[in-house]
Amino acid sequence: MVWAVIEFPAAAATDDHVLATWLATVAGERLLEVRAEGLEGKALKDAGDQAAQAVLAQLLAEHRPDDAVLSEEATDDQARLSASRVWIIDPLDGTREFSEPPRDDWAVHVALWEDGELTVGAVAQPMLGETFNTGQPAVVPGLDEVDHRAGAKPRIAVSRSRPPAFVQALAEAIDAELVPMGSAGVKVMSVVRDLADAYVHAGGQYQWDNAAPVAVARAAGLHCSRVDGSPLVYNGADTSLPDLIVCRPELADRIIAFVNEHGTD
Repeated sequence: MVWAVIEFPAAAATDDHVLATWLATVAGERLLEVRAEGLEGKALKDAGDQAAQAVLAQLLAEHRPDDAVLSEEATDDQARLSASRVWIIDPLDGTREFSEPPRDDWAVHVALWEDGELTVGAVAQPMLGETFNTGQPAVVPGLDEVDHRAGAKPRIAVSRSRPPAFVQALAEAIDAELVPMGSAGVKVMSVVRDLADAYVHAGGQYQWDNAAPVAVARAAGLHCSRVDGSPLVYNGADTSLPDLIVCRPELADRIIAFVNEHGTD
């Protein structure tokens, strides 16, 4: 099995940041194996979802057996609502992009929610060989500057296939440019990586779509909220979390003000 190839780090026995990073990386390696098996289309999508879920479920059961798990690819166990620790995972974020080799804009999400807050997160982008995590937060260039790209237009990450109309209007209002790309996690990581300055989404997501990316982005010093500026809340009974903003802090007020004035319809 693939998890015999990537050795379990001793620190992961007690350090949740290390464990999340290892879990996301191992699942990502398994997905690369699946992608190399020659499957196409729906068969590749299904194989990827199933393989990554199997890896994460087995390893969490082995290394954190007392914790609850909320996964896109498993039945929601409502017992998590009374648990103090819940792992929120998306074994394959960007299934469509995964099924279109050689696209690299797909990811693996592993987050930990503890007593009301996200405390740990890891987002693996296997094709980049990178796992962004809260144990070693990313350094986003220029966060201590008013505008580290003086004179340049803000960049907003959007869906490559269905960018929301309101984001186009937002871009016009703040003189920004749109940067199309794949999965939700990849869009959030594009802000962490300084490839975009904001990711603004409305119209439907679930807790597993953004829990790990938000944890990583927060650790890097970025603004994260609902589009109206209210807090993102996880481990709720309703797994829907339909909208969010992840952006450089200096853009947050402008984006929120636009949404509150014009809405997202």
